[in-house]
Amino acid sequence: MSSSERYPEMDHLFNTYFGQDFDLFGETVLEIVACYKKDCPYDYENLVREIDSFRSEHPNDLDSAFEKDYGHDFDPVLWGYTTASFLEELKRLLK
Repeated sequence: MSSSERYPEMDHLFNTYFGQDFDLFGETVLEIVACYKKDCPYDYENLVREIDSFRSEHPNDLDSAFEKDYGHDFDPVLWGYTTASFLEELKRLLK
């Protein structure tokens, strides 16, 4: 099963909201997440669960797993985060 099948909300967030045209949704992580929450008011709770599941699935290889699944569209380092700190920030902003 692919990551987009296991984690459809993460796939949607990173491919659409943090992808090539991220600036359509905002200039900061806060603005982009706020737009995602407004556009997907029922899905963002699923995103929090997916983040927890992804982190549980990759306790020792989080950076490489994230790079493999989402690195073609998004790199948290370019936004001033590690993979772990970015996922935690997402969860904080989604709650």
